[in-house]
Amino acid sequence: MAHSPMNVAGLAAGDAARAARVLDEVRDATLSGQPGPLGPRPVIGESWGRMLRDGVDPDHDFRAGLLDRDEIERRRRESPLRHVLPVLREGLLSVADITRHIMVVADAEGRVLWREGSRPVLHRADGFGFELGADWGENVVGTNGIGTPAVVRRPVQVFAAEHFVRTHATWTCTGAPITDPRDGRLIGVVDVSGPWETMHPSTLAWVGSVAKLAEARLRERHLAALDRLRSVAAPVLARITGRALAVDRDGWTAAVTGMPHLDRVALPAAPAADRIWLPSLGLCSLEPLTGGWLIRASDGLRAPGGATRIELDVSRPRRWSVTVADGTGTWTHELSPRHTELLYLLALHRTGRSAAALAADMFGDQARTVTVRAEMSRVRRYLGAVLEHRPYRFRETAEVRVLLPDDPGDLLPYSTAPGVVRARVAGSTTGPVDAGCSHPLPE
Repeated sequence: MAHSPMNVAGLAAGDAARAARVLDEVRDATLSGQPGPLGPRPVIGESWGRMLRDGVDPDHDFRAGLLDRDEIERRRRESPLRHVLPVLREGLLSVADITRHIMVVADAEGRVLWREGSRPVLHRADGFGFELGADWGENVVGTNGIGTPAVVRRPVQVFAAEHFVRTHATWTCTGAPITDPRDGRLIGVVDVSGPWETMHPSTLAWVGSVAKLAEARLRERHLAALDRLRSVAAPVLARITGRALAVDRDGWTAAVTGMPHLDRVALPAAPAADRIWLPSLGLCSLEPLTGGWLIRASDGLRAPGGATRIELDVSRPRRWSVTVADGTGTWTHELSPRHTELLYLLALHRTGRSAAALAADMFGDQARTVTVRAEMSRVRRYLGAVLEHRPYRFRETAEVRVLLPDDPGDLLPYSTAPGVVRARVAGSTTGPVDAGCSHPLPE
């Protein structure tokens, strides 16, 4: 029987207790395989589907081991989230009714690193394992305001029995992902939680807005760091003839000489030698600078041709990467959600895609070619050696392999790109995409 998604916000705004009762009935009916006229909201229903595939028990909560204090402190020190805690506190705790809510900040793995707010609510959260160091990944504790926003990459409010695990149904939580503004990589999730009676429809927009403010603060910090590096590098670059650039530790460019500007170069995570091959520059020398690296391109020394292996890893829920290996070595680049979608679509279509076809695959609109060309230009800055255009495609001689999730339904679950959704729904992604094969999207 077809059902209509429940208007949770509207019902809860008028009568939260009734909304909680109706949701409990919807949850029981849906999980028993006998849905009624009302069903869960799409974002919740899709999450429940993932939980059923992952074998999460809806009637018993599971608690992974807590991180010890030393590990929590280590993660706090290394997390960019530490720089935006003042923004989060000012935006959430100073406005929230702190007698009824708590603010929780988790890292990209769903581990709780900070909790602040009402002491009675904190104590109540302890009762179902919402503690410092706890793992609140969706595949561990079910649909929730930490794990689910991390998967779908957008703010989500989870009210009462929308939580997959029954013991969490006394709670309401609203979480928003915080991403690295430079490349879209997930950094963590901020969540405002409390007993289900505290639910308010406006909380979703509020938490999402504060998360965007935090990302803006991170962007400001990054630009300031590049300015400092540019000042250090300017006198060095002025003495260099040939192609050279100064980049920060993550490969973001502060200044160049003798060449067009590159936004970023794909540096190894921990460069182990003073000479490396970079796909966009060829063979280069690498020298340390305060806050980054000086890269000098060795003109005329390009990577030799021959067999190239490309591995696109989309098997994990929150981390996607592309690895390129050839006779000169191997390098890996972590991908943003958008670039992951583009490269996955190109892997499915080894014969290539026009800008209009990619626009249809990405946005359901062939006219959005300007956006596609801009994104592909960014991709080619670090994959230019193995990508071709007119049409966009992987180099014909390259061996391309895609590492996929065990269940096709878990393919890029955040993605709403029509081409990805068709592949996910059709379940046609049960094996790797190998060299030279045409693996068209299902019609």
